[in-house]
Amino acid sequence: MFLKVQLPWNVIIPAENLDAKGLMLQRAITVRLMENFATRKATKDLGYFLAVTTLESIGEGRVRQHTGDVLFPVVFSCITFKLFRGDVLEGVVHKVLKHGVFLRCGPVENIYLSCLKMPDYKYVTGENPVFLNDKLSKIEKDVAIRFMVIGTKWLEVEREFQALVSLEGDYLGPIS
Repeated sequence: MFLKVQLPWNVIIPAENLDAKGLMLQRAITVRLMENFATRKATKDLGYFLAVTTLESIGEGRVRQHTGDVLFPVVFSCITFKLFRGDVLEGVVHKVLKHGVFLRCGPVENIYLSCLKMPDYKYVTGENPVFLNDKLSKIEKDVAIRFMVIGTKWLEVEREFQALVSLEGDYLGPIS
């Protein structure tokens, strides 16, 4: 699910980037905010950071004593993406294993769909393994699938989410 959130942030501008003209200062603050935002992958509470939408305010700069850099408190709005239990989403299969498949959905790389959560699908071995059901519907690499999230887990070290999903429900499965 996409969320629009407003965040306070501190932007540090090196002394050599400071200029007497305010327009250049605002540009330097915006550029630095975008750089800092791009390096910040995700948080447990907000999910994955996708895009800054608006710069709401720039506070009064404070000079840091030892370096001469200036710290500006800013407030901005941004779009984030976070998986919630019960969400129905679409993803693409990137790995097929005997016990299930791994999917990607937006910025989330580790979404696992167990064979136990794929009713009527059977694993078929071969050079390109697939899951096949009686109606000849295939789940294989690069196939888009609509699924329901049944659980998520935050990994602090990697700063990313893992999700467990299911095809048990109406209108879930491969998308034609």
